[in-house]
Amino acid sequence: MRVYHLLSAQFGITNIALSRIKISRYDDLNDPFELLAGELSEKELRGATSEMKKEFNETKGLICFSKNWENPVLWSHYADKHHGMALGFDIPDKYASEVHYSRDRIPVEYVGGNKLNGIEPSYVQKITSTKYKHWEYEDEIRMHVGLDEGTCEGGLYFMPFSNELRLREVVLGHSCPIPIYQIRALLKELHPEAKAIKARLAFKSFRVVTNQRNVEK
Repeated sequence: MRVYHLLSAQFGITNIALSRIKISRYDDLNDPFELLAGELSEKELRGATSEMKKEFNETKGLICFSKNWENPVLWSHYADKHHGMALGFDIPDKYASEVHYSRDRIPVEYVGGNKLNGIEPSYVQKITSTKYKHWEYEDEIRMHVGLDEGTCEGGLYFMPFSNELRLREVVLGHSCPIPIYQIRALLKELHPEAKAIKARLAFKSFRVVTNQRNVEK
């Protein structure tokens, strides 16, 4: 599956050069309702969910992607107001967790429908990939990883590029100051399977599209 990670030019160049991508921690995500998609009117559920969120933040992480790079809002929010870039990766479908968007909090599910049996594991899986409907523009795909799968540097965790995380595209934002020939030279040296293109604003729609003048022959 081809997915895209949008970020600033500075971090994009670093990721390409070091062949890695930053793993996000749950407490650092910009949605305050991360892992809180369940309906938590009962006090004991709030306590259990708080403990679970703490455990997830200490042991698990995720890499956030979008299904495409055509939405200008994504570039404004995540790629330094179109001065950044989008890194396109191929990841196995089995590792791609599609985010579902909901207007309402989802009901908590118990094993066998009985609270005494504990929370249903499938419910835990749901809340790791459920967000409020207004985030729908992100068209998000998540890759859930354990922090022990990455490397830690200065308190930050990184996942190395691999067969499960293969860099295939670099899309420069329409205002990105880095010349495309420099990106192509870097890719030729380190990631010859990947290609670089330049984006532009569409002329007839509210989309970001490929600048055909910069397509490699």
